[in-house]
Amino acid sequence: MMKFGALVAVVILGVVGTTQARAECEIADAKLEEAIQQNTRLRGPANSQAVRDLRTLRDAALTLRSYGRHEDCQRLLGNIRELIAGPPMGTLGDNDEEEADKQIAASEPIIKRGAIRGSRDKRGAKPLLKINELAPGLRTDEMIGAEVRSSDDRIVGEVRNIVFGMKDGRDYAVVASGGFFTTGKDSIVVPIRSLKVTQDRSSFFLPISKEIMKAVPLMPDQDYKWLSDQKWRNHNDALFQAR
Repeated sequence: MMKFGALVAVVILGVVGTTQARAECEIADAKLEEAIQQNTRLRGPANSQAVRDLRTLRDAALTLRSYGRHEDCQRLLGNIRELIAGPPMGTLGDNDEEEADKQIAASEPIIKRGAIRGSRDKRGAKPLLKINELAPGLRTDEMIGAEVRSSDDRIVGEVRNIVFGMKDGRDYAVVASGGFFTTGKDSIVVPIRSLKVTQDRSSFFLPISKEIMKAVPLMPDQDYKWLSDQKWRNHNDALFQAR
């Protein structure tokens, strides 16, 4: 069965049209957050992913509104209301696994390892900064989707997730690339404090050599059980320490 993430993509694509805006799309007036909280089916932990998906759709409606696509925004809000009021969302979708894989693959990172060099070697390139040197501080939305480059200024991948709030103070960026180390959907776990960033905040850099990069392990599981594996984290994090 197609995962709901693929359904999210289908819903978003279905509402994007070419019509001109006729009325303001008032997302606040829709009170979607209240509707989610009042729906007993969605309040349990088993449906936490469904709630995250609904909020993703709500964010997509905000994006459409910001581009003046108010009619499309209104249609997406209507879809969200139907999903909340309808049958359990886990039963939605179809059973075409090949089509589901195709849709899911479309959401994977398109940046490939070893892509064309950047501009760090050009005259006038400003020095890289440590994360804690940025003022004001870095927002998560500035990191998610940002490219990550190696010490020789080649693409490694892009930031797909952030893990923060660890008791030991070690926060992480999950960096994914379809061609990183092995083919497929692979990720590495990078301690955020080890990253450097361009002054325009467009690219992040790993402070390690190409030789050490080859030794960086892939994220061992997609359920983030590695967060409780102190031995694995110690080994992984040590590779990113300044040398």
